[in-house]
Amino acid sequence: MAWNEPGNGQRDPWGKNRQSGNKPGLEDMLKQLRNRLGNFGGGVGGIFTILLALALAWLLIGSYTIVDARQAGVVLRFGQYSRTLPPGFHLKLPAPIETVTKVGTTEIRSVSDKVRMLTSDENIISVDFNVQYQVSDARKYLFSLSGPPEDTLRQAAEAAVRTVVGANVMDNILTSQVTEPSVAPVPAPAGGVAAASSTAVVPVAPVATAVAQTRDTLQQQTREILQATLNEYDAGLLVTDVSFQNVAPPQEVKDAFDDVNAAREDKQGTENNARAYASQVVPVARGDAARIAAESQGYSAQRVAIATGEAARFNLILREYKAASEVTRRRLWLETVEDVMSKNPKVLDGSGGRNMIYLPLDRVTGKEVPGVGAVMQSAGNDALVGKEKQP
Repeated sequence: MAWNEPGNGQRDPWGKNRQSGNKPGLEDMLKQLRNRLGNFGGGVGGIFTILLALALAWLLIGSYTIVDARQAGVVLRFGQYSRTLPPGFHLKLPAPIETVTKVGTTEIRSVSDKVRMLTSDENIISVDFNVQYQVSDARKYLFSLSGPPEDTLRQAAEAAVRTVVGANVMDNILTSQVTEPSVAPVPAPAGGVAAASSTAVVPVAPVATAVAQTRDTLQQQTREILQATLNEYDAGLLVTDVSFQNVAPPQEVKDAFDDVNAAREDKQGTENNARAYASQVVPVARGDAARIAAESQGYSAQRVAIATGEAARFNLILREYKAASEVTRRRLWLETVEDVMSKNPKVLDGSGGRNMIYLPLDRVTGKEVPGVGAVMQSAGNDALVGKEKQP
C-alpha cells in the first residue's frame, strides 16, 4: 500500500498527522528507514543498490583530476610512482588506488642564509646570500632527496659559496668593479723630431692572482657549482639566480677594516692624480724637447751655411787681392767705411765752420735731451748780419 493512500493518519511518513504526544524513538526511525530501503527491491537488494550508487559516485568523483598550467601532477599507484601528468584534464583511478600530488614547476622559490667563511688570504668575511630556484622535475623533487628539498638546497648553496669564497682573496670578493689595466708610456727612440714627439703606450701585463673579478662573476661561479651539485643529487631543481646580498667583514673588525679601506682609497686617489699629472706634463715636456731639438738643428744649419758663405766670399776676395792688391785694398776700405757710416747718425755742417753746432745726443743715446740740436750763431756773425741790413 502506498504511503499516501487514504486511511489511517499514522501512515504519513513525515509524521505530520501524528499526535503531539507521541514522539518517534530510535527504533521507530530505524524501522522507517528499513521500510524505505525495502521499497527498492527488498531488504538485501536495497542495500546493494545503495552501495552500488555510492561506488558509482566514488568512481565519478575520484576518476579525474585537473592540473593547473603552473603545475605538474605526480601520480602514485598504491604508493609507487606511476607517471607525471602535464597541465590539463586527466583521468585516473580513484583514491586510494591512485593519488595525485601537484607540484608548482613555474613558481620561483628562494632560500637565504648568512654564513662566515675564510678567504684564500685567511680573512674572515660574512656573506649573506640568496638563491632563487624552481622545480624542473616534479618526480625527482618529491622522491630523490631524503629530507626536505629546501634544507638540501641550503646546504649545497653554502658549500658552493664556501668553495668560491675560499678560492679568492678578500679584496677580490669585496670589489664590485673590474680594475682596468694600466698603460705605461714608453720613451720614443731618438733620431728625429717626429720620433721624439711621439708617445708609445703598451699595456702592463696583469698578474693572474691580482686581477679583481666582478661580484657578478663570483655569483655566476657559485650558481654553476650549486647547479652541478644538485644535478649529482638528482634533486630536480633548477637554480635561476644566486646573489650576494651583503658581503662584509665581521662586526668585531669592521672599524679596522673601514680604516684600511679609507687608506686604500686615499692611495688609489693619489695614484690617479699622479697618473693624470704625468699624462699632462709628459706630453708637454716631450713637445718642448722636440721644439728645442728642431730649433737647435735649424740654428746649426744656419750657422754652417753662413760660415760656408763667408769662407767662399773670403776666397773670392783673396783671389781678387792677389790679382790687384791696391784696388782691392781701397775697395775694402770704402766698403768698411760705408758700412760703419750707414749704421751711425751723422751731422753735416755747411757753414764752413762759422756756426757752433750741438750734436744730437738724443738721437745717439735714445733719450730726450733739452736744447740739443739747436744751431746758434756767433756774435761776430750777428754783427755782420746787422751791418748787411743797414742801408
